[in-house]
Amino acid sequence: MILATPDATHAFGRQLADLILPGDVIALSGDLGAGKTSLARGLLAGLGLAEEAPSPSFSLVIPYDPPLVRMPVWHVDLYRLEDADEAEELGLDDALYDSALLIEWPERLGNRLWPHALKLRIDPEGEGRRLTADVPPSWGARWLW
Repeated sequence: MILATPDATHAFGRQLADLILPGDVIALSGDLGAGKTSLARGLLAGLGLAEEAPSPSFSLVIPYDPPLVRMPVWHVDLYRLEDADEAEELGLDDALYDSALLIEWPERLGNRLWPHALKLRIDPEGEGRRLTADVPPSWGARWLW
């Protein structure tokens, strides 16, 4: 799928918010500036977040709970992790009981990414971005694109 503008990336995130459920993992990959945070902000806006979501680059994890959003979601940015073992301290497994995970830089987890994760990759394509999806069976019936 081609996302022609940053607004289109944000809009795709908003549409994705209609499909997300507790226990889901959405893994956002791409180079710096690819649009991962734009997509994440769109998803959070689609879940009802009124203000623009800050990037969790320095805090690593920003949890959002009702009433700010319609369902709990953790926005995670693993860019600053130096070793996949450091992710254990974040408690991401615990979040999956009642929340969804939206993870930027999931490759920093090494081979620890959950098998049911929806993997989205964003790459430059002309003036826009190309979104490539690896859709697990758990998303099959929900995936619209």
